[in-house]
Amino acid sequence: METVPRPGRGVPPKKDKLQAKRKKPRRYWEEETAPAVAGASPGPPRKKKKKKNLEVRRQKQKNSHNSKKSRISKKSQFRKKSREQKKPGPQRTLSGAQDPFPGPAPVPLEVARKFRRIDKSKELPHSLPKTRSKLEVAEALEEEISVKAARSELLLAEEPGFLEGEDGEDTAKIRQADIVEAVDIASAAKHFDLNLRQFGPYRLNYSRTGRHLAFGGRRGHVAAFDWVTKKLMCEINVMEAVRDIRFLHSEALLAVAQNRWLHIYDNQGIELHCIRRCDRVTRLEFLPFHFLLATASETGFLTYLDVSVGKIVAALNIRAGRLNVMAQNPYNAVIHLGHSNGTVSLWSPSVQEPLAKILCHRGGIQAVAVDCTGTYMATSGLDHQLKVFDLRGTFQPLSARTLPQGAGHLAFSQRGLLAAGMGDVVNIWAGQGKASLPSLEQPYLTHRLAGPVHGLQFCPFEDVLGVGHSGGITSMLVPGASEPNFDGLESNPYRSRKQRQEWEVKALLEKVPAELICLNPRALAEVDVISLEQHKKERVERLGYDPEAKAPFQPKAKQKGRSSTGSLVKRKKKVLAQEHRDKVRQSLEEQQKQKQKQKAKPTGARPSALDRFVR
Repeated sequence: METVPRPGRGVPPKKDKLQAKRKKPRRYWEEETAPAVAGASPGPPRKKKKKKNLEVRRQKQKNSHNSKKSRISKKSQFRKKSREQKKPGPQRTLSGAQDPFPGPAPVPLEVARKFRRIDKSKELPHSLPKTRSKLEVAEALEEEISVKAARSELLLAEEPGFLEGEDGEDTAKIRQADIVEAVDIASAAKHFDLNLRQFGPYRLNYSRTGRHLAFGGRRGHVAAFDWVTKKLMCEINVMEAVRDIRFLHSEALLAVAQNRWLHIYDNQGIELHCIRRCDRVTRLEFLPFHFLLATASETGFLTYLDVSVGKIVAALNIRAGRLNVMAQNPYNAVIHLGHSNGTVSLWSPSVQEPLAKILCHRGGIQAVAVDCTGTYMATSGLDHQLKVFDLRGTFQPLSARTLPQGAGHLAFSQRGLLAAGMGDVVNIWAGQGKASLPSLEQPYLTHRLAGPVHGLQFCPFEDVLGVGHSGGITSMLVPGASEPNFDGLESNPYRSRKQRQEWEVKALLEKVPAELICLNPRALAEVDVISLEQHKKERVERLGYDPEAKAPFQPKAKQKGRSSTGSLVKRKKKVLAQEHRDKVRQSLEEQQKQKQKQKAKPTGARPSALDRFVR
């Protein structure tokens, strides 16, 4: 009799109808089971599912029941697996092509060094292992951040440009009318003249975002407006002489140095405060990261007012007569004061004496300006000299130029351009770029005004120079003067009212104390070893013993008869011998280093008679 064949013995099992319906359709990138058609593009290989081996699974279950693995072994296996999974393999696209440049794009060292803040040339100090590991983690994080910033530099679309003349053409002869005709309509609208002869001369100030402009006339005229859209914010007459004007941390508050006292106004022209402790003020400077308003007065006092709490932080008696020349260093927030004896003094609110004094000119100082990187300081005096000094510790003049008449006002731009106001003429000198020395040989631009210059300032993030003179306000176009890309989280010209309020709260929380103002801000993160050793020595003398000295070795008691006198003595001797070996090894390493230094002497040097005593 014929029997029905059993399934699995040469006869394939029949598939259910539901199983046949659930069969997934083949995608265009998956391989065909049948031979491919000639000329078809091969796609990426289809991942085949691994068959489950029942015997292997049973064996694993037996092993898990019989042996207990430690947590450390499980962690190590997990880490090995994760490392194997993270290994970068050949990346393939949908078309099947392999990436010819796998991994992240390399970053040039010069570009990454520009964004690096940690100096890697200095070795890490000798510290505890926990502290050292924290420093290493901070360095690694800083390195990663600098690399990310270097990669995102490609996204900065705007580039700085300069005014370039034709062959043999002097750019100083190019007029503002010619520049206005050459640029686009939006840039041409940034050049304007305000004819205000009735209340001049004028002092002016731009906000940190560069969007708002405030100016005050000698005869009491005070106004603030959005100079881009020409929308007026406020306009008042204080019926008193205005000597200087400054925006505070935002464009909502305005400080005006009037003839007698210091007054604070809002953006609607309403008087909020009258500070009578600051009287006869001649110059104002605002430190944005410290929320300090620095005032220089006729009585010779330098006063620091904390605008966040409304208190006087410091009132320093300069003892140099009338103070009429003042500038701030944006890098370290140090105030520079010019005096009638030709010196410039540097001041901090936490010190009663000047941090440094620089003899700059043979006559009195007329104007002082410091660039945004804190590298260069420009001064002009009654001796008709214009000098640029190095502020990186040497305080030496780098370049000088004799002017036909002394420059009464100086200003640095964000890209290192130097503007000087001499009578009714404004000269601008340019350098190679940001943090570069401006070349005083030939001016970059020259412009003549309707009256003598009374105030100068470059507008942040705009190629504009604002000039206040006896005839009103003039906005000049200076190509290549400002930084083309702004930080939207720090100074956003297009921020809304809500964003300004949130930024103000954050800035108040991150306010820097006035006690941290010093010449070298990088020194705040370093340890003063000399003062630390002196403090430790005084502490030892006061207590009579060194509390940080290493305690002598005391062996711990052990059980089962291992705490006998002989065993304790043996353990003490063993520890002492180990410490002695460490000291000997350290002394031998120092001797080897000294020998290597002696061998590293130049071969061309003549032998000395004292070399015979060197061991």
